[in-house]
Amino acid sequence: MANKINVFSEIGVLKTVLVHRPGEEVENLTPELLERLLFDDIPFLKVAREEHDTFTELMRQNGVEVLYVEILAAETLDQNPDLKPEFVDQFIKEANVKPEFVDQFKDYLTKMDNQTMINKMIGGTQKIELGIKAGAKDYPFVADPLPNVLFQRDPFASIGHGITMHRMWSETRNRETFFPDFVFKNHDRFKGEVPYFYERNGVPSIEGGDILVLNKDTLIIGCSQRTTMEAIKIAAKNIFTDGSYKKIIVLDLPKSRAFMHLDTVFTNIDYDKFIAHPLIFDNLSEFKIYELDADSDEMKTIDESLLDVLKKATNKDVKIIRCGGDDPVAAGREQWNDGTNVITLKPGKVIAYSRNSVTIELLKKAGVEVLIIPSSELSRGRGGPRCMTMPLYREDLETK
Repeated sequence: MANKINVFSEIGVLKTVLVHRPGEEVENLTPELLERLLFDDIPFLKVAREEHDTFTELMRQNGVEVLYVEILAAETLDQNPDLKPEFVDQFIKEANVKPEFVDQFKDYLTKMDNQTMINKMIGGTQKIELGIKAGAKDYPFVADPLPNVLFQRDPFASIGHGITMHRMWSETRNRETFFPDFVFKNHDRFKGEVPYFYERNGVPSIEGGDILVLNKDTLIIGCSQRTTMEAIKIAAKNIFTDGSYKKIIVLDLPKSRAFMHLDTVFTNIDYDKFIAHPLIFDNLSEFKIYELDADSDEMKTIDESLLDVLKKATNKDVKIIRCGGDDPVAAGREQWNDGTNVITLKPGKVIAYSRNSVTIELLKKAGVEVLIIPSSELSRGRGGPRCMTMPLYREDLETK
């Protein structure tokens, strides 16, 4: 693997992936915090970990190297002990720790070994842990937990041989990019060898769930609730300058929770197969399709249907598998439980949540091999196997 990042498709044989194993941050959720921390429920940590371990073991059994962002971050500090003071100071700044708690919190963190400290940074720190008394009505945290670190798809995206490191839509999630950014810039495995197409201090928001790497020529990016058109244009210039990509198809999605990210309604799973929620086709009039081209500074409006655009981009007679089938109740239920959000291990082979039984049967009928993982607790965060993974290396596709 000469290149540290190699992702020129959504379906090439998956060789290396980045994840986060659920931790203390899950148990630091309360009903009052859910909305602000962008989580929909409180998973049972013990079972969530068991489900996640089943998921990662299944990937390993299929030849995938599984890396953990929390372990890589700690390794980076082990390799670069001189960076620790600045790393801790920056984390405290971005965590918006109140001035009166800064010195005590810094002392608390720096006394830990690096792995324990990284886990605590993600897990959140209660005032009581610092010996600070807090009344029943007082806010309990010195630094908030980061439950969405579970979803490694969003903080950055692997594109070709480089990455886009993101500015997140919500300030609540911005600290999530702190860890992979530190790893790619300083870890012995990646330092100096990962080109950036976007930096986390960029102003417009962009998130990885909206970025679909179709092939070596074409990207598809959703302009959604969490990814702005301005950010797409900025990233596009850098991606085109790199020379790997010639075209970016932009799907201007409705700015709603149902279309939060492109991969909540649309995913590529084989050379000629996509899985989609019926919303994306039944409401085609609600969003427009644009094209950014490496040879032009102008964004062109595409009047063709999405199906025709996909056929041209893949040079295939594309088949769309509808999440939940034609049953609107099943479609709504299974989209909510991430029925479209599968991770592809190789062309036509995916991992899916067990609870999406209607969609799984439709995938099998279409000739797709489906590996099933339990999801009673992982699904409570509203993110599926694709959301929980960021591929770092996929084999290039064979020409078919």
